[in-house]
Amino acid sequence: MTGIIFVAGLVLLVLGAEALVRGAARLAVTAGVTPLVVGLTVVAYGTSTPEAAVSIQAAMQGNADIAVGNVVGSSIFNVLAILGMSALIAPLTVSTQLVRSDVPIMIGTSLLLVVVAWNQVIGRGEGAALLILAVAYTVLVIQLGRRAVAAIGAPRQEAVGTIPGNIGLVLLGLVLLVAGARLLVDSAVVFATALGVSPLVIGLTIVAAGTSLPELATSIAATIRGQRDIAVGNVVGSNIFNILFVLGATALISPETLRVATSALTFDIPFMIAVAVACLPIFFTGYTIERWEGAMFMLFYVAYTAYLVLHGVAHSAAPVIREVMLLYVVPLTTLTLIVIAWREWRSHRMATRRAPFEP
Repeated sequence: MTGIIFVAGLVLLVLGAEALVRGAARLAVTAGVTPLVVGLTVVAYGTSTPEAAVSIQAAMQGNADIAVGNVVGSSIFNVLAILGMSALIAPLTVSTQLVRSDVPIMIGTSLLLVVVAWNQVIGRGEGAALLILAVAYTVLVIQLGRRAVAAIGAPRQEAVGTIPGNIGLVLLGLVLLVAGARLLVDSAVVFATALGVSPLVIGLTIVAAGTSLPELATSIAATIRGQRDIAVGNVVGSNIFNILFVLGATALISPETLRVATSALTFDIPFMIAVAVACLPIFFTGYTIERWEGAMFMLFYVAYTAYLVLHGVAHSAAPVIREVMLLYVVPLTTLTLIVIAWREWRSHRMATRRAPFEP
């Protein structure tokens, strides 16, 4: 029976993702904003509603490990698994706005989580501050998107469908996505609990991946349909939304102060920051996420998940994997990406200097 529920959840996710992407893309044309803005706001926030529902519910039940682990794990899953899979399907073009503003904001919010959780508690005041920043970010994205459209003087495209019809598609997609994610999470938690792993590990893996499946389905559907701005913007916007809104709302509503586990503060959150930082040089090199970069992201996620599983069952290899990832793999990969980005920037700068002297 649990297996049937799992499959039903997958079907609902696929149908919901298709409806959401179709409706959101049409609304972008109607509203006169770029698909990137829709991906960073409507789609990103909509597909993150399962994370909000699960984290708030977990906090209300006094399970802070699942509430916090869901946010951190989802952010890691979004970048490594979702961008990785999407790039394997087709190289993803990254907009200039994303590189210059949204990815640095994503990195900043990740660092902000360390500051907020430094004393291993997240109070209501900190939650309210995160919510205010979420509203400010949304307003900023919309303003930048409208300026971008005005600057390039893009002709207004003919709207497809009616506004109520397109809003209906978005709402239908969100309902199906939330329902599908709920079925998947419920069935996955049954499987994970049977293995006897800790609530934090469940939050970082099964729950995080389950609540991020709407983002996965949406980004893959957007990639296949050629809406790659939505595919990438969905991931970046979801990560920002997860920390600012989901964690902020959870801390504000929770009857008790949210407590952050030591292992999350010393390993999982730093790993999340490293993943966010790694995006910048990858996005910068040619403004494209190539297939090999997507494969690298996928390998990182497999290694991270393997560590969590081994750590959850108290395997002797877990500490070794942890040290190798923190002391060697992550620093070397980050250094390599920075060097690649620097060479790309230098090459572009030299080409720009030569351009005026060429006939």
